Amino acid sequence: MSQADPPTTAVRAPDGPEAPAGAKAPAGAGPVPGALRACVALFRSELRLTFGRWRTAALLAVLAAVPVLVGVAVKVQNGGGSSGGGGGAHGGEGGGPVFLSQVTGNGLFLVFASLAATLPFFLPMTVGVVAGDSIAGEASAGTLRYLLVAPAGRTRLLLVKYAATLVFCLAATLVVALSALVTGALLFPLGEVTLLSGTTVPFSEGLLRALAVAAAVALSLVGLAALGLFVSTLTSSGIAAMAATVGLLITVQIVDTIPQLHAVQPYLFPHYWLSFADLLRDPVYWDQAAKNLGLQALYAAVFGSAAWARFTTRDITA
Repeated sequence: MSQADPPTTAVRAPDGPEAPAGAKAPAGAGPVPGALRACVALFRSELRLTFGRWRTAALLAVLAAVPVLVGVAVKVQNGGGSSGGGGGAHGGEGGGPVFLSQVTGNGLFLVFASLAATLPFFLPMTVGVVAGDSIAGEASAGTLRYLLVAPAGRTRLLLVKYAATLVFCLAATLVVALSALVTGALLFPLGEVTLLSGTTVPFSEGLLRALAVAAAVALSLVGLAALGLFVSTLTSSGIAAMAATVGLLITVQIVDTIPQLHAVQPYLFPHYWLSFADLLRDPVYWDQAAKNLGLQALYAAVFGSAAWARFTTRDITA
């Protein structure tokens, strides 16, 4: 948490008084339900903390403004004229321009164009800020030690922090998609959707595909969230963790564009991000999308394990 954020409550324990030592648990109660209730309470508290910050609200507001700016720019430039529908670059290569060329003919394509415009930088940057601040922010605010005194435990706290970051990934993606859908409906006509393969489907199916694309985009951020969580366990400065995570994001994005480094590019977490375009084909091309999900799962496993190893052995002094 940056110094500009309001102070957080030091101890976030489950609601209700602690049972006195030696007291018998009610019939049917056991350690597992009690631990589950504690975990759910901690998770709810973490969500309130994450989404209650002014910084989070500002990040979501910026994301919501991007589709509006894109829609207005397209409306002004094209004067509402329609564009043809077919064709398109394969899975992430030029997806944004292909979608933009179809926005004036169908406002639903503003959802795809906005996600393609925000995914390379804006969306992952907001995730990097939230993930990088998750542990380091508590340490810099002096509340991390008190959280561990509460009945949370390091592993449970780390899992809750990661789960809250994943919820933010989904929320940020939905903010972009919903803002684009509303803006597209206001500025452009809606109707049957011509997919990138040239097939025309009903608007209802187009909406379902838009929902699937939003889910694919949110899942594309899973690996970055784990990377940011790991970076957050390495320092006690929230600002340093956020800057390092965003810096790593920019560096990897640059590496992914250098032709001479093509051998390592398939192993970089953003390499298949724009493969969601393949969900707009008939039939759907699953190859790139499956590789993207597998790569995100690998990053989540590797950096999640590294974050756990670091956090569970770290000397907490703040």
